[in-house]
Amino acid sequence: MKIELFSRIILITVLEIGAESANILVVNSMPSYSHFIIPFKLTKELASRGHHVTSINAYPQRTKLPNYTDVPVVENIPLIEEMKQKMFARGSNGMFENLFSLFDMTAVITNSTLYNKNVQKLLNSDKKFDLVIIEHFFNDAFVGFGHHFNAPVIFVSTQAASAMNGYVFANPLPFSYVSGNGGTLTKHMNFWQRIQNLLMHSVFNTLIHFYHLPKQSNIFKSYVQDAEMVQVLYNTSLMLTNSHVSVSGAIPLVPSIIEIGGLHVTTKRLPDDLQTFLDNAVEGVIVFSMGSNLKCEDLKLETRESILKAFSKIKQKVLWKYESNLPDTPENVKISPWLPQQDVLAHPNVKVFVTHGGRLSTIEAIYFGVPLVGIPVFGDQLSNIATAAADGYAVKINLEELSEQTLSSALNEVLTNPRYKEAAQERSNLLHDQLLTPMESAIFWVEHVIRHRGAPHLKTAGVDLKWYQREMVDVIVFLLAVVTIMILFHSLLFESAREKKEGCLKWYTGKLGFEEVEVGKEGV
Repeated sequence: MKIELFSRIILITVLEIGAESANILVVNSMPSYSHFIIPFKLTKELASRGHHVTSINAYPQRTKLPNYTDVPVVENIPLIEEMKQKMFARGSNGMFENLFSLFDMTAVITNSTLYNKNVQKLLNSDKKFDLVIIEHFFNDAFVGFGHHFNAPVIFVSTQAASAMNGYVFANPLPFSYVSGNGGTLTKHMNFWQRIQNLLMHSVFNTLIHFYHLPKQSNIFKSYVQDAEMVQVLYNTSLMLTNSHVSVSGAIPLVPSIIEIGGLHVTTKRLPDDLQTFLDNAVEGVIVFSMGSNLKCEDLKLETRESILKAFSKIKQKVLWKYESNLPDTPENVKISPWLPQQDVLAHPNVKVFVTHGGRLSTIEAIYFGVPLVGIPVFGDQLSNIATAAADGYAVKINLEELSEQTLSSALNEVLTNPRYKEAAQERSNLLHDQLLTPMESAIFWVEHVIRHRGAPHLKTAGVDLKWYQREMVDVIVFLLAVVTIMILFHSLLFESAREKKEGCLKWYTGKLGFEEVEVGKEGV
């Protein structure tokens, strides 16, 4: 205990010393609040520590913050709305359609950001930066900012380390026990599931290298002419990922990938009406929210009616994040267009969280030890809920199967079986049991990259290899070719020997037959 305390004091002292005040550019332009919040909280903390932050984002601050300057790109916000509605309509059945839509949408947003008048003004200015932090989400062309300003680049990912981002750092992902980020497989896979996982990874990697990266490379070339995007991309210094073993399980990570899951979680006092509602819920509260990107008002009418019927049959109160008026709500249901989700989940009367399973929502539930009923729609929501169910703190309902019966059954299971709460609390204990807080860890590594001029010592030699070299495709093809040639060579030798043997045999037997005939004639 004393050693741990001493180590913590030393590390915090190092954090306090930090790096000299640096000029940091943050590219946080994805028009989705769930993508915005983690980089914002990190850079806000960096600014409070004396660093000067310039942030390209779609959510400029209404109140000016010290050492923090916004470069607004609010024009990006409408670009995402159409895609969100399409994904809600497709549900979990449209994985590959959603993937192509995602690549196309992020390319549009990347291009829109670069040609925004405020960003162009920044690019054409004489400003200098010591570091570029990019919220990475299929926007690889943004590494051009690092090249343009001659500064090292750090990625912040709202996802866990996976095939979606690990390719930049040559991070190994064994297909035998690391499942895809957009599927329903977990770390324990049977033979057929491992085949499925291999095929899914192969298809995804093929799309990344032959569809997504070429699109991003074309955007990169529009504002950087003296370098190739892939070369700059693989020079990225570090990635901070929104993950932790309590959420994602243990997977291999290279030194340049740091887990900071839980960094965004903070609590404050609830509004009076919500505080009263939660305090008076003697039987407990069910919280229902589909996150910031999906709107419950976009659910089909019959689905909404089924949800209300299921809620009307339980004795618990329900707090539902619903974006518009909802007539005929049962007495135990409170509708709110917005919820301070973290503050609500922190209340001891919350018994179950009905969620889409987004990464932020899943981590918040674990942080406060609240079990889940998961209704995943697309992307990492599928794998988040699959993992949560496998770890024992969630029950999953497919969106296409959401009905009064399935929701009632799932709620009853989680409410009456104590193992779900116990599993959630166990995960919560793991998330809290860290030497440094996620924020302290993130600050240390950001300043480490600044102090060590990009921290090249953290990179593996894998980033210097082509993708087919890293995956040993060239070696496998070569060995298969050698084996094939050897087999063909031996087959030809065997065939030649067989033909020669048959020829000799024919000659020999033919000669014997001739002599027998001659002998026969003599006998006559």
